[in-house]
Amino acid sequence: MIVCVCRRVSDREIARHAHAGMSFDDIQFELGVATQCGCCESTARDVVAQCCRSQPVAALHQEDARPASMV
Repeated sequence: MIVCVCRRVSDREIARHAHAGMSFDDIQFELGVATQCGCCESTARDVVAQCCRSQPVAALHQEDARPASMV
């Protein structure tokens, strides 16, 4: 579906960029979505948010995860 009529940007294109790790601001800069009339901004942000929820960021681990007894 076309999300941004002004720039002809689809939800698939937004999702592809979001799955690549881009933030909404990065996608806005790259594709021009929500830079003209602004009517699509909430929908575009929703697409990005859905993509972020479907691919959770890996848990961060401490540099040295060894137990104190092994150090």
